[in-house]
Amino acid sequence: MNPISIVGAGPGAKDLLTLRALNRVKEADVIVWTDSLISPEIIALAPTQCEKIRTSSLTLEEILCLLIKRAKDGKKIVRLHDGDPCLYGAISEQICGLAEEGIEVEVIPGISAYQATAAELKKELTIPGLVQTIILSRTSGRTGTPKTEELENFAKTGASLCIYLSARHIDDVQKKLLNHYPEDTPVAIGHRVTWKDQWLKIVPLREMAAISKKEGFIRTTLYIISPALKSHDQRSKLYYDGHKHLFRKE
Repeated sequence: MNPISIVGAGPGAKDLLTLRALNRVKEADVIVWTDSLISPEIIALAPTQCEKIRTSSLTLEEILCLLIKRAKDGKKIVRLHDGDPCLYGAISEQICGLAEEGIEVEVIPGISAYQATAAELKKELTIPGLVQTIILSRTSGRTGTPKTEELENFAKTGASLCIYLSARHIDDVQKKLLNHYPEDTPVAIGHRVTWKDQWLKIVPLREMAAISKKEGFIRTTLYIISPALKSHDQRSKLYYDGHKHLFRKE
């Protein structure tokens, strides 16, 4: 049997696929894809005869059944996930279920929404002397998070905080963050970043919830809370003429 390729489709734009991901899509006999989150333009890159199976209405068991059957038929299968599969991709249970059937997988990374958002804004999220840590997380919501991973615990660090899957709970998110970040801390709100209908803006933290609700954002929305989004004059020592290292001698 061919290994099943679990492929990160990136944030939306088809030209942000990695070369490896693009090759797997172009070679696929079967694509099982998250149709509610992945652009149809990416699916259009697959061969005409490729079987394309949407998963928005399917359970894990139904998806596994499809993958196992087609793998045993000798098909080249791509399980396509939005963004990067290692972030909120629910791939662990898929890999375990396939392993029980003796089916191997490969995982191909993709560009995540936080990377695409920073790039669209032309911003760096790690500024020397200001912030050197990026945290990727989400609010508790219906599925919950460990108590040690409450947003307030992360907010205490003052790091660049990237919050996924939380637009439905944005009032609670803002309330928690205001306990630790100044109210004028810049927040990047990115909705469907790199899609044709992208909405992306930097707003003060105190306005994050109101703007989200005004725009009707309830899904496919990322928030980046970071002092790095402000204008600054800090510079890295890496290219400073007084900083010596292996490739720059005294």
